[in-house]
Amino acid sequence: MADQDQNTQQAGSDAPAFNLQRVYLKDLSLEMPNAPHIFLEQEGPAVEVTINVGGQRLADTVFESTVTVTVTTRVNDKVLYLVEATQAGIFELANIPPEQMDPILGIVCPTMLYPYLRANVADVITRSSLPALHLTEVNFQALYEQRLAEMAQQQDKPNGAESGIILPPGATRQ
Repeated sequence: MADQDQNTQQAGSDAPAFNLQRVYLKDLSLEMPNAPHIFLEQEGPAVEVTINVGGQRLADTVFESTVTVTVTTRVNDKVLYLVEATQAGIFELANIPPEQMDPILGIVCPTMLYPYLRANVADVITRSSLPALHLTEVNFQALYEQRLAEMAQQQDKPNGAESGIILPPGATRQ
């Protein structure tokens, strides 16, 4: 019986683990450089949204994943508002095969964080007395695959830029 319990504990310690430990708003900025005069404009605004994914290893099995959005809204080439926000989360990833780490950090973690980011952006814009902007859904898998394709192109060039996606030691992209 004791041997069976010991075997169960050993098998459990080798089992893959993926846990979200904490979600937090890492950075938030709202700028309205042309207020109050911009409120007199009658034309509708043009919205530009940029999303980036990043992260870092905090400990052997602990990672921070981040999703950053920049929303620039203009009316007649004047900035109505600029919102920059970074939503972050701390994730535990233990006993995950190396080939699965990159997709988890580049797709799964950002997908979990994005709803929090959307809510925070909508809230800060609403608090500025402007109508809320609800960011559209993002396919982080497509974004991840696009980054991999860009990285493959940049590997042919010297001084290629980093993707912001974290790989564990010894892992390679395929």
